Amino acid sequence: MTDKADQTERKCIVSGDVQPKSGLIRFAVSPDDVIFPDILNKLPGRGIWVTADAEILAQAIKKNLFSRAAKKPVKLPETLAADVDRLLARHIVDLISLARKAGRAICGFEKVKAALDNGEARVLLQASDGSERGKQKLWTPEGGRWFGMLTSAELGLAFGRDSVIHGALAAGGLSKRVVEEAARLAGLRGIDGKGAVAKEKTTT
Repeated sequence: MTDKADQTERKCIVSGDVQPKSGLIRFAVSPDDVIFPDILNKLPGRGIWVTADAEILAQAIKKNLFSRAAKKPVKLPETLAADVDRLLARHIVDLISLARKAGRAICGFEKVKAALDNGEARVLLQASDGSERGKQKLWTPEGGRWFGMLTSAELGLAFGRDSVIHGALAAGGLSKRVVEEAARLAGLRGIDGKGAVAKEKTTT
């Protein structure tokens, strides 16, 4: 059953589309009128919402639509787009790390393959910069999810290693949150979020 919070909708300041918060990035205005991303949607004050899409975010920044939404002049950091990407990626890394500490996440080709074979894996994680040939030897769990937006270094952080190409998550609340956040990051990194987290693969 979907939580009521997940069903809450907000309007994108660029497109004007009203959609669930899960597909948007929230921004907040600091006391000194600087815009900054609120990835966790927890900061006080009225939020400013932008669709989690690289082009739409770029429009919001280029035209400074944040000032119109805030109804006052606001300042945008030059690194705003990069900050959103970095903070969201780090949030996903932290969620995967929590899953690992709870015994719900594994990494390494053989371990992941075994988890896929026995049906324990529900989410397949693969580094965006990993070998395509190697990644094609694994497959999306039936009824599960796949995503490949994080780099090998970012996945490595989640597992306490220098780099990781293949990982997997078991079923559970943390896995659901990882998938939801991955869809937002997919949009920001120029990937179709829905396709990226629901991509079907077959064994070769």
